[in-house]
Amino acid sequence: MTRHWPWEVSLRLENEHVCGGALIDLSWVVTAAHCIQGTKEYSVILGTSKLKPADPKKTISIRVKDIIMHPRFWGRTFTMGDIALLQLHTPAIFSKYVQPICLPEPTYHLKVGTQCWVTGWGQVKQRFSANSTLTPELQEAEVFIMDNNKCDQIYRKKSRILRIVPLVLGDMICATNYGENLCYGDSGGPLACEVEDGWILAGILSWEKACAEVQNPGVYTRVTKYSKWINKQMSSGALPGPHSATWLLLLSRLLQPRMVP
Repeated sequence: MTRHWPWEVSLRLENEHVCGGALIDLSWVVTAAHCIQGTKEYSVILGTSKLKPADPKKTISIRVKDIIMHPRFWGRTFTMGDIALLQLHTPAIFSKYVQPICLPEPTYHLKVGTQCWVTGWGQVKQRFSANSTLTPELQEAEVFIMDNNKCDQIYRKKSRILRIVPLVLGDMICATNYGENLCYGDSGGPLACEVEDGWILAGILSWEKACAEVQNPGVYTRVTKYSKWINKQMSSGALPGPHSATWLLLLSRLLQPRMVP
């Protein structure tokens, strides 16, 4: 038995997996800005834990209609604004295997030590190298939210630039599983945390350098810092129909990962 994550998205370029992502609404996916390479034709695969499903005709593949990069993104690894929104060409059809994950309120505070999960098909430390490897089945790793200052100290000790310069900024969030290898995640993939009766998207895997050493914490874009921006973009670009917040409210009790064979 494996856990299924119904918001998990495989971002594809010419049907090759390039990054992870998370479904947040009928027509919207969130990923990392550094995953996007120009104005190429992207698509997303939904509703499967297989990187290469046995019957592609039964998988849900939707072309990306529009890409909205955050204006603060600089295009480097250690940077702010590493978030992008993908508007899908046609709305996703929700099912047991395709459901959105909730966005946290901007004021929501995720406590240090909170248990969360990172998922993906990629082994990030090798993701863009010649010997890049991907796992055929979606992987998951249990992680815990880490204090930003402690996380920053770890990376500053290893940095070649001035150690007084902070690397982990306020719009980032760190998670660790205390020394085990958590390189199962994909860049752009979700950091999902269970709160009360649903799941929230706490982070988007941002730093590929995090897997250079096993002990390094994962560094994610902190979604609470971008919730307002995301909602503004969705409301201005959304197709006619029920407002996204209404859909998320109606579905909040359905966002439990399902156990499937």
